[in-house]
Amino acid sequence: MKKLSEMTPYLGDLMPYVYDGSANEGLRVCSVYAMHLFPEGSGEMEIEGVRYPLDKRALVFLRPGQPHAFHISPERPLSSFNLYFDLWDAANPVSLNRVFIYAPEPFRLGAVSVACPCDELDALPGVSSLQDDPQLYEELLRIVRVYEESRYYRSEILNSMMYAWMLNWFNARHTRRPSDYRIVKLLEHLERHPERRESVGAWWEMCGLSRTYFHELFLRETGFTPKAYQHRLWMRRAAILLRESDLSVTAIADKLGYLSIHPFSRHFAAYYGVSPTEYRRSPSALLNSPAGER
Repeated sequence: MKKLSEMTPYLGDLMPYVYDGSANEGLRVCSVYAMHLFPEGSGEMEIEGVRYPLDKRALVFLRPGQPHAFHISPERPLSSFNLYFDLWDAANPVSLNRVFIYAPEPFRLGAVSVACPCDELDALPGVSSLQDDPQLYEELLRIVRVYEESRYYRSEILNSMMYAWMLNWFNARHTRRPSDYRIVKLLEHLERHPERRESVGAWWEMCGLSRTYFHELFLRETGFTPKAYQHRLWMRRAAILLRESDLSVTAIADKLGYLSIHPFSRHFAAYYGVSPTEYRRSPSALLNSPAGER
């Protein structure tokens, strides 16, 4: 079983396209992997007999040989950026010469892109939205611009960008992200000021919530209790200061509000598995520690 990190993407073609309900948008299969990014949404996508709405910033991800059709009204044409690529064979990419077969012809493709067994790839959806992930959306548009504008090393640049984008997409799909606007606003405040030792009471007042409901909502949205999240912020800030500043361990403990170096050192070692001094001497020790954040 392959890991997604073992991919060797090759972007064979990228083109803007306007879907207008014409006949060639009916049921068909393609010989390569494909993505269709719709900046605006007004239509439906059919994949293996199931229809999905195409909303604003919808992303369609198709596998080689997967039956699909676009259901777009001629009165409301829909613009898209279409990417055709291989994922597992950059040496002999099929996406340079992709083939479509349309129903009612038999779906018998010749050469198709290599499709390796990969649970992580299988977990990625056929139709999703990048509406709530503007960074992924802009990164995909950046790939479009590089394809259109690059003159030198275009293939090398684009294939590297596709590799990074796919991994970022997988990460985004499997990372818990708060959605409640009050918690989102609070977390942005905390990330900007990690060294402030504000009480958790101040947090629920900032959100305009009762103590009980705030604790329930915070845990549901973040996966952490407020105290555990606060401790995580301090430890992450401590690691950054140890790595990137010349402050002494004592000064860092003081900066984070500890009364002395000793409780700070105990907390850091318990959280990361190495002492602050050991981490500063060898930052990679934190990554190799079973207690460290991965």
